[in-house]
Amino acid sequence: MVILFPALQTRLDITTHSLYAWIKKYGPDSSTNKEQSDAQAEIRRLQKELKRVTDERDILKKAAAYFAKLSD
Repeated sequence: MVILFPALQTRLDITTHSLYAWIKKYGPDSSTNKEQSDAQAEIRRLQKELKRVTDERDILKKAAAYFAKLSD
């Protein structure tokens, strides 16, 4: 990765210090990355729960419609 730094510095017109600071702040071992991973895991969990609850609601709607027909 160090080999790419001169090319990145030139391309992005930034200093080596800035590049290392970004890597430290946003790299794979950073706390920011871990927080994002935790947030993404929570989003996935909530999406699964939403799907389950939506499916349950749809089943209840169908059951209510079915039993309403039977009572007529």
